[in-house]
Amino acid sequence: MQKVVAVLGGGIGGLSACHHLSKSPNVSKAVLLEKSGRCGGWLSSIRRDDGAVFEQGPRGVRPAGAVGRNTLNMVSELGLESEILPVTKEHVASKNRFLYVKGQLHKMPSGPGGVVRTVPPFSRPIIQNVLKEILIRKGTEEDESVHAFVSRRLGSELADIAIDSLCRGVFAGDSRQLSVRSCFPPLYKAEQSRGSIVLGMLLGSGGGPKVVPSDLAKRASKESWTQWSLKSGMQAFPEALEDMLKRRERVELRHHAKVKSLNMNGGGWEIKLDDGISLKADHVISTLPASELASVLPPAAQPLSEQLRSIASVNVAVVNLEYEGFILPVTGFGHLVPSSEDPGLLGVVYDSVPFPQHNRSGGPTTRLTVMMGGAWFEQTFGHPDAVTEQTLLDRATQAVTSHLGVNSQPVWSCVNLHKNCIPQYHLGHWKQLEKMRQYISNHNLPLTLAGASYDGVSVNDVIFSGRTAAEGLVGKT
Repeated sequence: MQKVVAVLGGGIGGLSACHHLSKSPNVSKAVLLEKSGRCGGWLSSIRRDDGAVFEQGPRGVRPAGAVGRNTLNMVSELGLESEILPVTKEHVASKNRFLYVKGQLHKMPSGPGGVVRTVPPFSRPIIQNVLKEILIRKGTEEDESVHAFVSRRLGSELADIAIDSLCRGVFAGDSRQLSVRSCFPPLYKAEQSRGSIVLGMLLGSGGGPKVVPSDLAKRASKESWTQWSLKSGMQAFPEALEDMLKRRERVELRHHAKVKSLNMNGGGWEIKLDDGISLKADHVISTLPASELASVLPPAAQPLSEQLRSIASVNVAVVNLEYEGFILPVTGFGHLVPSSEDPGLLGVVYDSVPFPQHNRSGGPTTRLTVMMGGAWFEQTFGHPDAVTEQTLLDRATQAVTSHLGVNSQPVWSCVNLHKNCIPQYHLGHWKQLEKMRQYISNHNLPLTLAGASYDGVSVNDVIFSGRTAAEGLVGKT
């Protein structure tokens, strides 16, 4: 029986779901509803006439693992291989990552040498923590905060500095609130299956999806890529996907189509849009943020709406800066800042180092991105609706001056405040998901949850969640 499937949200997750639905003979029509004037969600690039590219959202994608292969396979399907900008393991941006601690930049330990020597800001060699970790008994909790988990297994110093910073870099979140089970499943699984993170990493902890690599994914593995971008910025990826979907006859893409309400109607959905138009669908795949979906579900699904609302998200200010000449005192990917050093400032990415191809033509420049706020946004800047761009810009340039010793002013800047852009998987997130999916199944709701609110916030995770949602409905394509 052929189905009409509505996909809510035209970010990369929604586009991915549509792409997989459009390949299936079981779908008579896939309708993508996007409230804004463009698809791609947080994947958004500024392209200037002089050739400069600045990322307002994610700036590079990791090729590792099944989900990384899945994304590269899609890049191949879209014919974007020639657009790819790879960064290999030998690149200075892969080798050099910094932490800003006690007013100084410290290179993160890398390679065997960095692990056996004492490297500031750490007070002893990391190898000591690693060797002890193997002997520590398995935890008994069903879930644990990332900070508690790492403190227990690797010591409080690594938790306070390295893991605190990492959680700020990845989730813009607080390691003391985030769930290890949901945010770092490989660490949790390693302890569960092998009793140790180290042994789990060495021996593997089994399971996980299988994705057959394309030639591009094989190349990434052979050349040891650590990340990649595209020549005209990450936004080129959703753009190519949207172009391909537009050419498929069973797909309908609608921009400026904000969903106002969802109501059950004889085994299917009636979807009312803000402009008064109403559509019917046999099934809905929602890639909307959890709280947005909660606000359009029918009153009868109140228990589900309440669970969806419990998934918090944070605001992140992203400030792109461009300086004349080469101004960096160090070269590398960038630096992260632990919350104990400066809660409001998450980190600075040295964009020109991994992707010099995105610099403008004509004369050397340095592109940087300063990330601020996250779980500390309100305490640092106050209410997101009240903060001015100038405040954010000043705070960002001041950080570049004090952290990197740069005394010149940027020649170009762009300030973006992304509201509720990164979901926070707090303690017990897995249990919430279980309850929600159980509720959907018990009430026979023709609804699938996908996107960043549930099973991973990275670009790869979100793309894979779109695929999983589509395949769960129509089978493998």
